[in-house]
Amino acid sequence: MVRMGHLARWRSDLGTASPAGDAVGAELLARWAEPHRHYHTRAHLASVLSTVDAYADAAEDARAVRLAAWLHDAVYDPHAAGPANEEASAQLAYRLLRRLDDPAAGEVARLVRLTAGHDPAPGDRNGALLCDADLAVLAGPAAEYDAYAYAVRREYAHVPDDAFRAGRAAVLRHLLDLPELYRVPALRARWEDAARANLRRELATLSPDR
Repeated sequence: MVRMGHLARWRSDLGTASPAGDAVGAELLARWAEPHRHYHTRAHLASVLSTVDAYADAAEDARAVRLAAWLHDAVYDPHAAGPANEEASAQLAYRLLRRLDDPAAGEVARLVRLTAGHDPAPGDRNGALLCDADLAVLAGPAAEYDAYAYAVRREYAHVPDDAFRAGRAAVLRHLLDLPELYRVPALRARWEDAARANLRRELATLSPDR
């Protein structure tokens, strides 16, 4: 996990230590520590990496998935519209990894883009693991889920309540409409029912009469 030392973990996942690699790692760590982040923080990064580590055998290329975990929310602007953050993060991923001559640059950028909709194609083992790890929080105990939802609301403090409720409800409905929230069989068995219960519970609180 990231607790072993943020930069040491980055070096391990990158597979090498160099001044150029350390500079990229330092940039990413600074991005994950931006003050406007309340949920999309280093703690979220650690959670995603922990799940990837635990289920690495489910991926075709666990290294690419780990790098995508580092980069998937590297750009996070709550004022951005639609999938703009995911697209900007994917472009940043490609640019930074190409700077390091890393052969996984294209795959990592592709994986980062998948986190906009969390709907990888059948058979996309790398995409399934990254998306499942990114959505792990949905299946947590009710108190942890509520803390996550509260942190997301803090990130969107600039949005009026009515607009936030509508936008958040649309996000939750999109997730509930997915045929499966989790694509890795072991994670689906562990998390699917709990995550759907949490999503439905939050959605009920967003109705205009609450």
